[in-house]
Amino acid sequence: MTKNAVPLNRENLTELSPDIPRPTYSREDLSPGIVHIGVGNFHRAHQAWYLHRLMNDGRARDWAIIGAGVRGGDAVMREKLAAQDHLTTLIELRPDGTSAEICGSMIDFLPVESGNAALIAQMADPAIRIVSLTVTEGGYFVNPGTGAFDPAHPDIVFDAETPEAPRTAFGAIIAALRIRRDAGLGPFAVQSCDNLRGNGDITRDTVLGLARLSDPELAEWIARECTFPNSMVDCIVPATGSAEIAAAAAFGIRDAAPVTHEPFRQWVIEDRFCAGRPEWDTVGATFTGDVHSYETMKIRILNAGHQVLANAGELLSLATIADCMADADVSAFWRKVELEEIVPHVADVPGMTAPDYAKLIEARFANPAIRDTTRRVAFDGSSRHAGFVLPVLRDGLGAGTSISGLALVEALWARMCAGQREDGSQIEPNDPFWDALITRAEAARQRPEAWLEQDQIYGALAQDARFVQAFGRWLTLIWQEGTRAALRRYAGSDTAA
Repeated sequence: MTKNAVPLNRENLTELSPDIPRPTYSREDLSPGIVHIGVGNFHRAHQAWYLHRLMNDGRARDWAIIGAGVRGGDAVMREKLAAQDHLTTLIELRPDGTSAEICGSMIDFLPVESGNAALIAQMADPAIRIVSLTVTEGGYFVNPGTGAFDPAHPDIVFDAETPEAPRTAFGAIIAALRIRRDAGLGPFAVQSCDNLRGNGDITRDTVLGLARLSDPELAEWIARECTFPNSMVDCIVPATGSAEIAAAAAFGIRDAAPVTHEPFRQWVIEDRFCAGRPEWDTVGATFTGDVHSYETMKIRILNAGHQVLANAGELLSLATIADCMADADVSAFWRKVELEEIVPHVADVPGMTAPDYAKLIEARFANPAIRDTTRRVAFDGSSRHAGFVLPVLRDGLGAGTSISGLALVEALWARMCAGQREDGSQIEPNDPFWDALITRAEAARQRPEAWLEQDQIYGALAQDARFVQAFGRWLTLIWQEGTRAALRRYAGSDTAA
């Protein structure tokens, strides 16, 4: 670590290089308006940054963020951020260099505790007008096979039976709303910032689905009074490790949890906030009544595109997404799948065509300064394939267009879940259902249909002969001749499945 690096905290801000932007506002004058559950890197590089920009412009001083979490790992983040007065170093990674700034829009982080009493009490405070979440795509208790709320999940069953001391973020939200309703304090908006199509609608379904299990009258009040705006969020934000901590130190900052990010952000939001909102649109966010078109473009071209790369990259021991794009076989595979099998099922949005967006994503993925690990992108494939890849596959089957490359994407995932790369190294568990996936992957080596019989993921797709046959051919080829042989055969062929 750089010897001259100073610990990041409020008192030491004046010790940093004058070239590093920092809060121009007095953080002592801020008051809370938002509770954010799930304080990871993405939130700090995205929503918190937009709010920080507003505060630097002299606005939104009553919209400061209070962080929260419901998982054990959140307590570790709380400890790190509390030690540095909840400040975060944001490091922008451009192909031609880096820059840093200090973000100060978070002012507290609630204790992470069983029963979530502190979180419930804070959300019940009438000063809180928005509760936002980044709890990952798989954190909304949705059955991947049906796409509907899963009332049988053990945590949901627990919260329904113990609503006063819930385990989940959604149980805590309901408990806080019960207090507010009973005290006549009014509702708050619940804003998902996760990469889910219709994230606001999904959040609403989860909150109402859980509330109905224990208090149907409260569920009716929530449905009537609260709003759940849909949004589309976009910024590539790698995980933090020793390299990121060293990058902060190179700027003279000792930060235990710095965040690196690409030089691109996008936030498209449905303007439905029952208790008001910050003026995010004045600092780059887009408010629109048609979030769906933007999120479809992003989720299909970027998020599904990530899955096109990640499993092939893991099997070939390519450490980062940029490494995948630098590999001629993987990038040719990615480009063909995107342009021929994904882009045709994406509508243009104002100011951007689907093919142009694919070119933008290609450049972003290829940025060598972004050390976005293949492992991170491949994480939780059971949710990400179901949410990002399979909807496009269904559209292709319905339209009679090629799905050969998408079937290969699924075959590569099945091969990756066998747990070993082609160089013989082990793939560490990388999915909440890793043990079950390994069992299926091993069975599918001899009988490919075994993989598709995961009804909670594939549903009726397992009965589609065109997909089943294409998947089986690719998985058999991968096991017999290897990943590169499959990639090259697909990229060099124009034969539809």
